[in-house]
Amino acid sequence: MVPHLITALTGPINELEARILDSMPAIERWFRLEWMEHTPPFYCSVDLRNAGFKLAPVDTELFPSSFNHLTPEMLPLAVQAAMAAIEKICPEAKNLLLVPDNDTGSSFYRANLQCLVQVFTQAGLNVRLGSLDPAVTAPTTLPLPDGESLTLEPLLRTPRRLGLKDFDPCTILLNCDLANGTPAVLENLHEQYLLPPLHAGWGVRRKSRHFESYEEVAKKFAKLLGMDPWLINPMFGRCGEVSFGDASGLDCVQANVDAMLTKVRRKYKEYGINEKPFVIVKADNGSGGAGLMTVRDAKDLADADGLARMRERLGTVRGGEAVTEVIIQEGVPTYERVNDAVAEPVVYMIDRYVVGGFYRVHAERGIDENLSAPGARYVPLAFSESHQLPKPGAKPGALAPNRFYMYGVIGRLAMLAASYELEATDPDAEVYD
Repeated sequence: MVPHLITALTGPINELEARILDSMPAIERWFRLEWMEHTPPFYCSVDLRNAGFKLAPVDTELFPSSFNHLTPEMLPLAVQAAMAAIEKICPEAKNLLLVPDNDTGSSFYRANLQCLVQVFTQAGLNVRLGSLDPAVTAPTTLPLPDGESLTLEPLLRTPRRLGLKDFDPCTILLNCDLANGTPAVLENLHEQYLLPPLHAGWGVRRKSRHFESYEEVAKKFAKLLGMDPWLINPMFGRCGEVSFGDASGLDCVQANVDAMLTKVRRKYKEYGINEKPFVIVKADNGSGGAGLMTVRDAKDLADADGLARMRERLGTVRGGEAVTEVIIQEGVPTYERVNDAVAEPVVYMIDRYVVGGFYRVHAERGIDENLSAPGARYVPLAFSESHQLPKPGAKPGALAPNRFYMYGVIGRLAMLAASYELEATDPDAEVYD
């Protein structure tokens, strides 16, 4: 199933697809060489936007929490990738401690945990769940939508290790994004592998740092293919001292919005794109789709109504943290449709491998709006059979394998950018003058 594009502006994207397919051997070699120098995140998901004239990542999550939306046919790929990841990190691993988000009330999130337990169990590990919630003081049963259940247990911390009662893991896998900071129980674990690392959490991580790294990756990749990096890269700016309470720093937001709209108009003119540009103002430490606003004109931020909208949509992120830093990102419309509803592809990866994905679909949202909102539904991508079997020479846009391969390439570029980002922000990295 390939959703259709409703725009006629497919020239550049068709050319990009053809170029990527024709360059497949060079692309795969390039990725191999990059992974010789850089360590991929343990797992991640990437939200993409296909505008018909450009294809770009708009968000990269290092604690992906929707594995339940992958089809059963995709699970063998996930198991193989998990095996490869574990063998690199801790070949003798026997026990894996999975630490979920404190909010386990959602049946969808519990199904995500169930899928992760299944993947890592089939990868040859004993998997148990340990909770960061201090209210969990005894084993707690979490019922699942299919009638099965999971057991959530209280964490047991010793001076140098973290585990559960009668369970000492080699590896600890976090599935919580640490938006409210780093819990003390996770600090100073020097004898165990903690994945992803603590500086990947939203308490430390910044979207602007990620997209700075992605810009570097996109330029390298574009040079390899001999193309304009803008076709795969969303431009961005940043404001680092903003208060939506007293409106301080909002002049920086207005100026950056205006400058970004001007840059996008220039690019649209260069490519003959007859579209009205927009930007997305996001919390720089945002998570869970919170802290986000679409802006089409900088003047919309100048009046009291504009300030009220910003306070409502950008004042806090998930977890109640106040927003003091924002990223102003070029808006990439999505012209993908599934049953006439707006859709965007999401690519899931473990280690350096694409393991699947889905379309996030929202019937009540527009092409320039955030789709990660109540009312969204999920339609699986057919990565399981086709993402590594594209067919060069076919008419661009006509075959699912070709489009999915292109999605996987852009997703892997974002994953590579995340590895650059984590290396640059590693507090334990050695610095040489």
